[in-house]
Amino acid sequence: MSHYKEEQQRVNVVIEKVDEELKELDVRVGSVKSEIVSIRKNFWEDVKVNIDNIKEAVETAASIRQEAEVLAEREHTHRHTKNEYNLLTKIKETPYFGRIDFKEDAEADTDEMYIGIGSFYDKESDEFLVYDWRAPISSLYYDYTLGRAQYKAPIGTISGDLLLKRQYMIRNGTIQSMFDTGVTIGDELLQEVLGRNASEQMKSIVATIQREQNQIIRNDKSDVLIVQGTAGSGKTSAALQRVAYLLYRYRGIVHADQILLFSPNELFNSYIANVLPELGEENMQQTTFQSYVEHMIGKSFTVEDSFAQLEYVLTKKHESTYETRVKGIRYKSSVEFMGLLEKYARSLSEKGLHFHDVTCKGEVLIEAKSICEYFYSLDVSIAIPNRMQLTMEWILQKLHEFEKIEAKKDWVEREIQYLNKEDYNRLYEKLEKDNQFDYYEKEHELLTKYVVKKHFRSLRRKVKKYAFINHTAIFEQLFESIQKDLFVPNCWEDICKQTVKRLKNKQLANEDATPYLFLKELLEGFKTNHLVKFVFVDEMQDYTPFQLVFLKRLFPKARWTLLGDCNQNIFSHDLNRENNIVSTLFADRKVEIVQLNRSYRSTKPIIEFTKCMISNGNDIEAFNRDGKKPVYIQVSDERERVENMVLKVKELKEKEHKTIAIICKTNEECMKVIGLIGDTLHAHLMQQENTTYEKGVVVIPAYLAKGIEFDAVIIFDASKSSYYRESERNLFYTACTRAMHELYVYYAGELTEFLTHVPEKLYIREKC
Repeated sequence: MSHYKEEQQRVNVVIEKVDEELKELDVRVGSVKSEIVSIRKNFWEDVKVNIDNIKEAVETAASIRQEAEVLAEREHTHRHTKNEYNLLTKIKETPYFGRIDFKEDAEADTDEMYIGIGSFYDKESDEFLVYDWRAPISSLYYDYTLGRAQYKAPIGTISGDLLLKRQYMIRNGTIQSMFDTGVTIGDELLQEVLGRNASEQMKSIVATIQREQNQIIRNDKSDVLIVQGTAGSGKTSAALQRVAYLLYRYRGIVHADQILLFSPNELFNSYIANVLPELGEENMQQTTFQSYVEHMIGKSFTVEDSFAQLEYVLTKKHESTYETRVKGIRYKSSVEFMGLLEKYARSLSEKGLHFHDVTCKGEVLIEAKSICEYFYSLDVSIAIPNRMQLTMEWILQKLHEFEKIEAKKDWVEREIQYLNKEDYNRLYEKLEKDNQFDYYEKEHELLTKYVVKKHFRSLRRKVKKYAFINHTAIFEQLFESIQKDLFVPNCWEDICKQTVKRLKNKQLANEDATPYLFLKELLEGFKTNHLVKFVFVDEMQDYTPFQLVFLKRLFPKARWTLLGDCNQNIFSHDLNRENNIVSTLFADRKVEIVQLNRSYRSTKPIIEFTKCMISNGNDIEAFNRDGKKPVYIQVSDERERVENMVLKVKELKEKEHKTIAIICKTNEECMKVIGLIGDTLHAHLMQQENTTYEKGVVVIPAYLAKGIEFDAVIIFDASKSSYYRESERNLFYTACTRAMHELYVYYAGELTEFLTHVPEKLYIREKC
């Protein structure tokens, strides 16, 4: 029998056994679902509700808790079983993608192991028919060529000889092709995978993990793993596969909700949403730094996001206040400004704090002046957050005293008149249980207490959240008293005036958001999170030094994975100039830096072209996937550009490209393009507000396209008049590196200087 027939026969056997398991799981899923429906339907019938006295109320609470725990356990079982079912469905379609034959030292037999997206254990033969790609032994497949090899197992390092490494392309249970390889991962499989169309969501392709990516995925020694990877190097894919590996490696110890990913934007969150579920894992927590900050600040301000800030930097150069704003952005992003805030906070220990009056129905109960006097009457050696805690307790005690006074006020009588029927019924039931005969007096007393407590409950809640601190006035005060004794920019006075003006309009600039929150935490005490075990930060280079230091303080016990590319730093601050702030920030932790220089996303002609735009381009290695050279198209005017672009998009559609992006420099330019060609091409405008990634033709600003890939990319305007500042080089590079298969560069007049060093042999020119 030929190798192919033997291998196909084995695939058939595995699929048959998977089918049997799926049938069993289907019954279990249905059974558990029925139980859940029944519990939900009969929940209150199964709970004994009695609150006549404390003992019965406690028993009722215990009964409710017990029933809720049963429901939660059944729901967890259903989720787990359903995930198992979904994974097996994927295994049935493609049981595995690799095989290794490994002979351990001092063992007579050679073990044949098949590797797939998940493990499959056969009860009948008592063996694994498929090994999970994350299993320790599976690392042999990714890391070694034939010959001596070793892997780390729970019992120690296992050494031996790798005798065979075979790769498969299996679709719908049929082997399409298979080949033996002597290299880490064969180029044939990688070529096939990379040649596919881009999709609206990132796919997890564990079959093509490269050795350098595998080192990132399986790294469990470093406290801080810094991955510097060129565009298209697979750093984000490796990070998500690392999440899957950590959930496998620490099963039962670390759960998905203890892993947090800070991603660039909500659009990117949508783009990567299916990666972990495809691997049979629950998604980790996902957020953006912007969302996190807005949640913590609350609704006091309209907070500018980083993309609105960048849009300002790119489009408002003509404004008289532009240079002041840009200098302010740079300074407020620095650790020097963080130092200024810390010094300012220390000075507030003796004077300068501002508070709000505590009011009830428009009447002042406790004046801000009294709160201030009480705070500063406390021992100055006590830390500010501790004194704030004592002040909060003092206010709560005062409120307790005011409750008795407020009970006699007219507003209480008015509130009683507007109580709803349920409130009255509840209070009358209490009167009857207490066997009260003086109904009227007792009724009035109960109603009064109820109304006052209800109102003061809301007041107490606000006090416990430190709402009595006037953070806006305190932050504003910093910019009203010019800090001339500190190292500040020479236009600091103008920066301060700009900042105060925005604050008075209830607007918080992006560069002020983290400092505002930092000062707030210095006064109230840092709300550190010890539950999160692993923090992932994607596009690390877009974070300010201030933001990274702040994040570290929020998650002091977490292990970190930081992903970035210095060539895609598109904002006005520059992390690379901050004296290796990341390394110094984590100087007290075990840090490992991994460099990924090989790019897989684009064809070789596109990579060879784009790497000429950046100073360290020679470090980038292109994967050998052939394709069309990038194309320059010069136009004489806007009308010619639009007409040619419409024809070009239609031509690309005929080539069956599923995702085509017209990438503009700014959102302002995107709006113009949509107005010109939107209806003709049925193009989607992608903005910061978008939370889903659309297939087809999209018009998108370069800064929002980061991390996403498209079959074909059209640069709307690469003219010198559009991209001319050196600070915009990385933005232009980012736009061009989004292309997987084809790249078209339109321009009028002179071409941007970012392309002047590109040799003629690396591109072609097309006439309109």
